[in-house]
Amino acid sequence: MTAYKEIITEISDHILTITLNRPDKLNAFTGVMMTEMIDAFRHANTNDDVRVVIVTGAGRAFCAGADLSAGAATFDATARSDRPERNAGSADSKNFNWSDERVRDGGGRLTLEIFECLKPVIAAVNGASVGIGTTMQCAMDIRIASEAARFGFVFSRRGIVPEAASSWFLPRLVGIQQALVWCFSGRVFDAKEALAGRFVHEVVPPDQLLPRARAIAKEIVDNTAPVSVALIRQMMWRGLGMDHPMEAHKVDSRGIYSRGASADVKEGVVAFLEKRPANFPQVVSKDMPPYFPWWEERKYS
Repeated sequence: MTAYKEIITEISDHILTITLNRPDKLNAFTGVMMTEMIDAFRHANTNDDVRVVIVTGAGRAFCAGADLSAGAATFDATARSDRPERNAGSADSKNFNWSDERVRDGGGRLTLEIFECLKPVIAAVNGASVGIGTTMQCAMDIRIASEAARFGFVFSRRGIVPEAASSWFLPRLVGIQQALVWCFSGRVFDAKEALAGRFVHEVVPPDQLLPRARAIAKEIVDNTAPVSVALIRQMMWRGLGMDHPMEAHKVDSRGIYSRGASADVKEGVVAFLEKRPANFPQVVSKDMPPYFPWWEERKYS
């Protein structure tokens, strides 16, 4: 595994665990952490030994949001001498280029990478998660929270706006009303409220958090076809932006037709008839169907 500075990665039983590892800073998010997490997800996408990804935090926090050690200059790209790569010039300029690559926020770079992932992603939220600590979870598939977990879309209390593409993800997860209630107030709320608001899938005692996340991951690893899971993940997420069910029907139909003749489906059916566990032969790195990635098409036949 790659040696990182601010995260720890471990693969066991085909499960990659990414642990945010700045416990003395409550795992506050930095440019280094962003870069390392993106790298870890990219490697996971091409590694057939990884079937599921779990993200958690070291110590008593999941991620306490952006590292605010730069004080008032924290979010001012023009004032960060330590991050010159972010400085695209003064936004007050009449000719400012809002499409400059340097304008992009770091949280969004990460969540878009997670969005592209072909493996299921589980958040095991062990403690406080605010700001990017919460919005990064929006692009993950299943969120399991410890009873000690806390959440907060605190942007309005810092004078900024939600980032990490959460204005797209969050309303789709919890509905527009709940998303606005949390983002308007910017308050921090507990795991019980996160569950009631349908942001998390379940809440467990702290000592059961990682075992429960691994149990969910293990069920996927032991019983499913990797290519099917990769397709399902992208079908569901990308389907959220479709404007008519016919678009879903087109993608479903391609999947049923192409997968129907695959070695995986033959094995899945025979294993069922023979009443034994299936041993799916196909892998994500080389056996994705020819219509994938379908969203790159601009015309439909």
